[in-house]
Amino acid sequence: MGIRTGAEFIRGLQDEREVWLGKERVKDVTAHPLFRPTIDSLARLYDMQHDAAYRDVLTYRSPTSGQPVGLSFLIPRSRDDLVRRRQMIKTWADATYGMMGRSADFLNTMVMAWAAKSDYFAQQHPECAERVRRYYDYCREHDVFLTHALIDPQVDRSKTRAEQADPYLCLGIVRETRQGLIVRGSKMIATAAPFADEILVWPFPPTLTEAEARYALVFIIPVATPGLKIICRESFTKLGHPADHPLSGRFDEMDAVAVFDDVLVPWERVFLYGDVRLVANLYVGARIREMTAHQTNTRFLSKIEFVYGLLCHMAEAIGVHNAPAIQEMLGEAATFIEIIRSALLAAELQAEVDPSNGVMYPALQPLQVGRTWAPRMYPRLMEMVRRLGAGGLMQLPASVEALDSPIGRDLQQYYRGAHISAPEKVRLFKLAWDLVGSDFGSRHLLYELFYAGDPSMLMAGFHREFDKRACLARVQELFSTP
Repeated sequence: MGIRTGAEFIRGLQDEREVWLGKERVKDVTAHPLFRPTIDSLARLYDMQHDAAYRDVLTYRSPTSGQPVGLSFLIPRSRDDLVRRRQMIKTWADATYGMMGRSADFLNTMVMAWAAKSDYFAQQHPECAERVRRYYDYCREHDVFLTHALIDPQVDRSKTRAEQADPYLCLGIVRETRQGLIVRGSKMIATAAPFADEILVWPFPPTLTEAEARYALVFIIPVATPGLKIICRESFTKLGHPADHPLSGRFDEMDAVAVFDDVLVPWERVFLYGDVRLVANLYVGARIREMTAHQTNTRFLSKIEFVYGLLCHMAEAIGVHNAPAIQEMLGEAATFIEIIRSALLAAELQAEVDPSNGVMYPALQPLQVGRTWAPRMYPRLMEMVRRLGAGGLMQLPASVEALDSPIGRDLQQYYRGAHISAPEKVRLFKLAWDLVGSDFGSRHLLYELFYAGDPSMLMAGFHREFDKRACLARVQELFSTP
């Protein structure tokens, strides 16, 4: 099959999936006005793969069919392959201004990492490794759009999964059958679940005890599987004139809770189960985090480049771009870009081949710099947008269409910028408001704070894993010097 078109992606969503938005069961997500703008944005990414201007960046030849397939499925065997992967990810991220953290390349990367380390799954049974390889081939050849749900419901975090009043509050195995596993419970936060073809499920964080074996399972099933409900949060999609909501009108990925009511997971789609150690160590043991961190750093780079560009435009619009304090602030924002870019390049430069599988892995520590600093950089950038916009973010007309109305003359007079017209400044500041003042913007701030886990734990973990031997030796050297 190879790469899909946007139209093929949309047709694939017209199935029997059970998606709820409030009290409404959405019969066809592709026809719902609050879902369609995001679906169209995702479809454009698929269409880019067929565009001659992007084809060589976004695709490569399948090793089995010889047809073009998505380059995010490429298993890197060299530094050049890592660079190609970064360029592909950056191209898609730039197309959405970094606002879609769960575009298809993220889970494509995870499944690719599984396939690269399929021997990890063989520790449970050789068939599990074969299932991983077959599923990777299937996703690559059919251009599957995956999401995932990892987190247990936020009910009583003082108790383990096994200690909850309802043993199936957290997703667990009910029983085994000849056809597969019957599972019950729920998972959050399934970003983009209404728009995905399939959903990957495993327990994260992987804090599993021996008493929690029923919760130790890793599987992937279609979103349209009977018994699976997708319960959406309130939509942040804003309808109306595109200039009034330039981001929330196009890129609300939607987050959801996935509820499994005695769902059958066929054995072919069960990759690990019942083995607490294997499931708990999967993220590190299968070297997933190196590959996904490479993707997330690249996507974040695109996002902060966009925010920095917005800050520069805002400063010029109100004539403060030469003020020393503003230049200092913009310089700080620019350093964020270079920190993340440098981390990516360092990770690729220090990449090493794993002799067990011949795969080139980017160095983890530079990528972890991006993961630990992103939750600090993004809130600071949003603070900068608010500081520059100040009251100007609150004086905007209700709609850009008001510029062509009986009050248009007043708007042209009092809403213009230092060197730009009122329509230009209104569009610019509405973009800024969408980023920092809307529910869409608030969601993105929360996402960047916690998408990789608790920021404090991430930083503490970086210290624990950091190779500090040389640093410690320098201190000891001083003490031993006469």
